[in-house]
Amino acid sequence: MAPSVTHVTGTVAGGVEVRFTPDGIAVCRFRLTETPTQWDATAQKWRDLEPIPYICTAWRDLASNAAESLVDGVSVLAKGRITGVKDDSIYLSVDDLGISLRRRIAYTETSLPSPIAARSYTAPPGPQPATAAPSTGRPGSPPAWWERRRSANWS
Repeated sequence: MAPSVTHVTGTVAGGVEVRFTPDGIAVCRFRLTETPTQWDATAQKWRDLEPIPYICTAWRDLASNAAESLVDGVSVLAKGRITGVKDDSIYLSVDDLGISLRRRIAYTETSLPSPIAARSYTAPPGPQPATAAPSTGRPGSPPAWWERRRSANWS
């Protein structure tokens, strides 16, 4: 019976090691930690359960791409087959990887933002406060602060 496929969402813990077989095939290995959550009805909030450690292995192009893309702390989605459990870790042979977009933006070679997106953004000016009513109430009369400053000899 073939091992069943599982999906894991977790955080990369540590660096990604990449090695090559004598035939030149890339193999990478990295640690992944999944922290399941459970709803606590009495406290009315989610609480973290015991973290589940995975040791993941990927091959060929996936290994090369993972080595170039993954860094410590990045959240990923992994699809693969559990190949064993040893030393309180689950060994996962990864078939596919994706970076989780829950907390970050990921760009690909074809979706890089244009240079226009890198320009600084200046917010449009907000609404100007209304000026004080003219002291005489006639259009074109100076505002009240003008008369006060004038009467104080502009000091």
